[in-house]
This record gives sequence, C-alpha cells and structure tokens, in this order.
Amino acid sequence: MDDLKLFCGRANPDLARRVSEYLNLPLGAVDIRPFPDGELLVRLNEDIRGRDVFILQPTCSPVNENLMELLIFLDCARRASAARITAVIPYFGYARQDRKDAGRVPITAKLAANLISAAGADRTLAMDLHAAQIQGFFDIPVDNLLAEPVLSRYFGELKLPNLTIVSPDVGNVKRATVYARRLGAELAIVTKRRVSGSETEIGHVIGEVEGRSILMVDDMISTAGTVCNAARLVKDRGAERIVVGSTHPVLCGPAAERLAKSPIDEIVVTDTIPLSAEKARRIGKVRVLSVAHLIGEAIRRIHNNESVSNLFLQDVPSAS
Repeated sequence: MDDLKLFCGRANPDLARRVSEYLNLPLGAVDIRPFPDGELLVRLNEDIRGRDVFILQPTCSPVNENLMELLIFLDCARRASAARITAVIPYFGYARQDRKDAGRVPITAKLAANLISAAGADRTLAMDLHAAQIQGFFDIPVDNLLAEPVLSRYFGELKLPNLTIVSPDVGNVKRATVYARRLGAELAIVTKRRVSGSETEIGHVIGEVEGRSILMVDDMISTAGTVCNAARLVKDRGAERIVVGSTHPVLCGPAAERLAKSPIDEIVVTDTIPLSAEKARRIGKVRVLSVAHLIGEAIRRIHNNESVSNLFLQDVPSAS
C-alpha cells in the first residue's frame, strides 16, 4: 500500500476520515484555500509522483463549488505526475440532468463527466448513480458501488413483520426489486406525476400494503415531496410501520419540515453526503449508516487490480 495515496476535498471530510481508518492509511496532506477574489488554490504537501492517487470529493451542495474543487484537485494531481488518478465521488451531482426532456436544455450529467475526464481522472468510483446509464457518459472506467448491501443488512436486523418494499415511483422499480429479493419481501409500486421540480402528484398504489410493514427505498431524498406523498398514500391504504431507506440525504428546500410532519417512522440514510446535526434534529427520526468500509474496500481492490463487482456477490465487509 506504500504507493497508494488517499486525499480528500472539503465536501465530506468525515467520510474520508472513516475510509482512511478502514484502509489504515493516513489522509494525504493538502492545503486548500481561497484567494481574496474567490478563486481556489489546491496544493499537495507530499510527493505523489508515480503513485496511485484517490481523491474523495462528493459533488453535493454547494454543488458548483465542490465540483470545481474536485476539478482543480484532479488537475493538481495530474500535473504532480501521479501514475493513476481515481475520482471517488460518493454522490454525483447533476445526475438528474441526464437527458433532454424539453427543448433547448443541456445534458449536464454528460458535461460534468466530460469535465472530470478532461481535468485528469483516469477512472471514477461513484455510489448509487441516479441512473445507471450515466456510467456511459464517462470516457474512462466507472465503478458504480451500491449502498444496498449496507442498508439491507440494517433492515434485515429490524425484522419487520409482513414486509412490503415500496417503490415511490415507477422509475425506481429495479432498485426496489433488488431489496425485495434480498429481504424476501413483497413488492408494491406508487405511481406519480411530476408537477414541478419540487412538487409531485401521487396517483395509485399497485400492490398490497394494508396491514403490512412498509420499506420505501430510493437513491436520494431531495425535497422529500415524492417520498412523503407516497408515505401518506400507503398510510391511508392501511399500512402499519413505514421505514424509508435512501443512499443520499440531499434534503434541500422544505425536505426537513416535510419529513418531520410525515407519517414515516424512521428514515435511514448513508454518509455519502454530510448531514448536519441541526437538520437531523429538526427531522427527528433519522439514522445514518456509514458506507466508508464499502468505499474503502473498493479502493483497496482497485489499487490491487482485484474485482470490485464481487462486492455485490457476497456480504459487504463489516464496518468494524
């Protein structure tokens, strides 16, 4: 591991610290500071010539600042003669702009992928991309980790009776099916129609939810409109306990207030995005699971040229 170097930006230092602890590898020394006019300087304070470099930086809020910091970090490592540079992006911002759904709009997910490649990344390690086809937007290898094994382990320990996995929209059915198979549960689907960027109109429930424990899964909770409306619908249809599982706690806009007032009993997220104590307190029913051991194991396997896909064919390594 002597030729492996792990650095992190400022977006999620706590996750980076946990990954470094799993790898038993100290974080690389770096100086990141803004100039008076707002421009950013990234200076590596150790030699990386000929090293295998991993840079951990989710592009969460503030999205543009964190993305630009990642790009500067990548360029810095490339110009410092790293042998290989992997951009570790636990949360990939702009992922929802992955197609032209109206006239004269960009495909910003492709633009972000191009920028990361042009800045110097040789490969990308991401987690639960909003759409799997985003892997094809990159012209470099992409490993898309899934948080499902970590979340499923926790949900299995809850031993929820009469469990039904609910997809809060039709586009999420494939992900919900994976959970249903892993946990041996039934599957139900909520139909919806998006009214605006922050509002959705819930339609019908396809499947049986009356008298059952509900586990609702999605890749992210943004404004929480979809998941809260779906939770109210299944509650009105006679559901008992409602648990929500999501990889990325984006939680922007009115999300905290909506979740606090919703009939959801527990919200389980991961630490791909830092969740402030103040926001967690406002919601009041959030549990955060760490995916640091999963990311750390993937980094170790990439460095040693071992299979990463095998992580999904067996139980994930314990966080301990």
